[in-house]
Amino acid sequence: MFSDSEFERLAAFANRSFGLKLSPAKKPLVYSRISKRLTALKIGSLNNYIDLVEKTNDLGERLELISALTTNVTAFFRENHHFETVRKDIVPSLASKPGNPKRVRFWSAGCSTGEEPYSIAMTLLEGLQNTGAFDLRILATDIDPKVVQRAKQGRYGKDNVGQLPAGYLGKYFEKPDAGESYTVSPDIRKLITFGELNLIEPLPVKGPFDAIFCRNVAIYFDMETQQKVWTNFANLLLPGGYLFIGHSERLTGPASETLKITGVTTYQKNGQPSSGWSTK
Repeated sequence: MFSDSEFERLAAFANRSFGLKLSPAKKPLVYSRISKRLTALKIGSLNNYIDLVEKTNDLGERLELISALTTNVTAFFRENHHFETVRKDIVPSLASKPGNPKRVRFWSAGCSTGEEPYSIAMTLLEGLQNTGAFDLRILATDIDPKVVQRAKQGRYGKDNVGQLPAGYLGKYFEKPDAGESYTVSPDIRKLITFGELNLIEPLPVKGPFDAIFCRNVAIYFDMETQQKVWTNFANLLLPGGYLFIGHSERLTGPASETLKITGVTTYQKNGQPSSGWSTK
């Protein structure tokens, strides 16, 4: 087991570099995951490993560390009540937006292996009667480059697609290959731009967005970092836009002045959609 001083040093590095909060209660979990990296690299101590990841030229091992410290648990249409809000509240309002085509922008800010942004895309395509009237784009980002690459491939096994709504598998996925994995159709994949993004760094994202999904990501951050992230999201949302967060997360800080709770872990920005919305 790591010593307390070693764990504290790792926790400080993770917080400084990624905004992650590693409480002492997570020490056994961190040990079980990081010890695998020490074995693979033939490194004898956690301090020596931290020396390695602190080197500015060893980005690759930093990415391995991110993968080890975070958990990617996701599924198609996970927490379906959020997608019901998209169906019932957001989709009907899109028809009144200005522009020809009408600009629609969604952001999956912790996309993991891709199920979330693909679920958003399917929900929008199901609800919009004339997709040709809309300029629809979905941004999907994650701090872990490994899961971003998997998400880009859009390939899922039988267990992953088993909970899709009736008819969606045949409509939005290509037939299984020899390995019996299903691939998201090109019509869905072309709507989504995947990329790597650390939410605690200055965001290269301009928006504005109709909705942002950031679910079960902020639980890894300390309170100060959480509030900065919420504020950034609030600034990137259109008036009347929605923020969807995880079931164990709560909005606090300055963002709570402009984002009002409208459902279970669902928030909406003050103001009404107007003809002043950007169409760029």
